[in-house]
Amino acid sequence: MEKKDWERLIEKLIRANILRTPNVIKAMRSVPRANFLPDNMQSYSATDTPLPTGFGQTVSAPHSLSIMLG
Repeated sequence: MEKKDWERLIEKLIRANILRTPNVIKAMRSVPRANFLPDNMQSYSATDTPLPTGFGQTVSAPHSLSIMLG
């Protein structure tokens, strides 16, 4: 995943009024989702879908996190 792809997703969520809290926007820009994914899934980190982290677990879709965090 390239940083521009992650930023593009963040901007899409802002335009859709899903991501609207300044602190959450700042946090999402500061901590890339790829940090929470195994190497083989990192190239998918900018997709807005749940992704497997291994051991039968997933990391939530970015839009879901945006909604949960406000």
